[in-house]
Amino acid sequence: MTVKLLRSVCPYDCPDTCGLLVEVVDGQACSVQGDPEHPYSRGTLCAKMNAYPRTVHSSRRLTTPLLRRGAKGSGEFVAIDWAEALGRVADGFRQAIDRHGAESILPYSYAGTMGLVQRNAGHPFFHALGASLLDRTICAPAKGLGWAAVMGGSHPPPPESVQQSDLVLLWGINAAATSIHYLQDVKIARQRGAKVWLIETYQTPTAAAADHIVLVRPGSDGALALGLMHLLLQEDLLDHDFLQREVQGFAELRDQVLPAYPPQRVSELTGVSEAVLRQLAQAYGRARAPMIRLGSGLSRYGNGAMTVRTITALPALVGAYGRPGGGCFCATSTGGAFELQTVVREDFLAGRTPRSINMNCLGDALTAPVGTPVSALYVYHSNPAAVAPDQNRVLAGLAREDLFSVVHERFLTDTARYADLVLPATSSLEHSDLYRAFGSYCIQRAEAVIPPVGESKSNWEVFSLLAEEIGLQQPFFRQSADDLIDGLLAAPSPWRQGIDLAALAQGKGVELRVPQGCLTPSGKIELLNPRQPQPLPDFVPPHGGDEPLRLMTAPSLYALNASFYERDELRAAQEGMLLQLSPAEAAARGLRDGEAVLASNALGEVLFKLRINPGVPDGVAVAEGVWWLEFAPGARGVNALTSQRLTDQGGGSTFYDNTVEVRRAP
Repeated sequence: MTVKLLRSVCPYDCPDTCGLLVEVVDGQACSVQGDPEHPYSRGTLCAKMNAYPRTVHSSRRLTTPLLRRGAKGSGEFVAIDWAEALGRVADGFRQAIDRHGAESILPYSYAGTMGLVQRNAGHPFFHALGASLLDRTICAPAKGLGWAAVMGGSHPPPPESVQQSDLVLLWGINAAATSIHYLQDVKIARQRGAKVWLIETYQTPTAAAADHIVLVRPGSDGALALGLMHLLLQEDLLDHDFLQREVQGFAELRDQVLPAYPPQRVSELTGVSEAVLRQLAQAYGRARAPMIRLGSGLSRYGNGAMTVRTITALPALVGAYGRPGGGCFCATSTGGAFELQTVVREDFLAGRTPRSINMNCLGDALTAPVGTPVSALYVYHSNPAAVAPDQNRVLAGLAREDLFSVVHERFLTDTARYADLVLPATSSLEHSDLYRAFGSYCIQRAEAVIPPVGESKSNWEVFSLLAEEIGLQQPFFRQSADDLIDGLLAAPSPWRQGIDLAALAQGKGVELRVPQGCLTPSGKIELLNPRQPQPLPDFVPPHGGDEPLRLMTAPSLYALNASFYERDELRAAQEGMLLQLSPAEAAARGLRDGEAVLASNALGEVLFKLRINPGVPDGVAVAEGVWWLEFAPGARGVNALTSQRLTDQGGGSTFYDNTVEVRRAP
């Protein structure tokens, strides 16, 4: 028996990108623990990753290519070999090109893996074909644009700097589910005397880490920020020197916007009492170094970019951006650390400008196309049948008999069940990759620590084989994943100057060198941004809907979007696919805890089990997690209730900007 303890990285769509120590016995991953030497995750893992071998070696793993034999959606397949599978994919793409041109081929991928090579492995292949481009905007582009409207290319301080704060606002983030290591640092700040406020749409598990909880009406966070600014001005809790020296446009904001947001109006908009508004404003204005940790959910409304922009402006009024432990932590952006063009190879477009399809609008693209129809779909590290909005429309598109669809996956997901061909994919422990985080400034290189399970292949390996099969001549496709990683690390970057390259080569987490300063065109924090359609922050109402309950499609402690539903114990921990309502809303509809209910709107209806929760405000319905249909109580999941409408900037999803009515299931 050969036992090894090897380093790896959590590949999932989580800001922390934790370092792993994997115990490997005779080629099998037997256990996983956190790497105590990782600069940010420091040896702790979430409940999902602590038992990662149950995912890697699940009996549900796909181990051979599959060819559809039953109706689309039935999940009926027969095993074939890789040679036949590759030939069928190539033939399907050739037929699509012959019928409708290369733009009729659509790749669909997002964040099933976050490694720089495997995540982007399809780009050069589809660029060389001339396939349609995909706007990969399902997560939070509005959040980044809202930050940039005020801060330009400036970078937030390292996340652990919150330990120096004396007031922390966890604003729209269920850190207990989505950022456990930031929450560890918040707890350290709290032990040192900091007060913690949670600003949320319902009482999440993160409430246990807070001293004060403020429940805000969904989509009204921007109005809350403006109301706080109004009170800071009214009570003169401003840092006038900082505003004069470092900020552009405060006088215009003060005179043109803030008068419209007195406490009474803000209370009406947000549902927060005037007394709580004043208490929060005084606590914030009197703090030495207040820190806002901003989640992504509040950017997934029709007003998402403006909301984030407004909250990002708030610390400027009290000078928090100039103090250790203060400011706003939105997310880290480390794009400057690597020359990603060496992987994505936009030069392979060879002067073509294919159309671009927004991934949030997949349902329309498949069922109501404008121009060239989508006749071939290739899905990798994503599960759009579960995660894309307007599920009914998406499933109708996937069920088209004239759509040639290929899914490269580890499990028979909802999307894979609709495929003509399913290709078995490796897990992160079975291939090489290079990772960067979006919740810290760490990078880490990972090699395969176990052989591929069955006949599974990595994204890069499959696209290299398809390039050969279809006759692409570029030598680029004859490289290995490690060759691509070496190329990324060889290109110089000031972000990597002086880092411990030996530690990086050993698979350890290494911190980048972050550029400092206010990186805006003016060199100042831009409350007034003349390049924006609206030069000043202001409140814009969200989309909303005709039904009386705001639907919160929230994260779960025991899943990550649609990932981890292969695990029996994690599904059991969620206690079923629940819809949470307040006692008053349940009583008004004559509903009892635990019974089956239907949530509905103009897009569809979904069967849930009701959970009555006093931590959910009136007017709100909460559905945590994105369940696979295989395990849903009915025929649809929560995204049958979410719209394809987009955010105000960035073309982002509006998963949190939908309404429903709820009734007892027949």
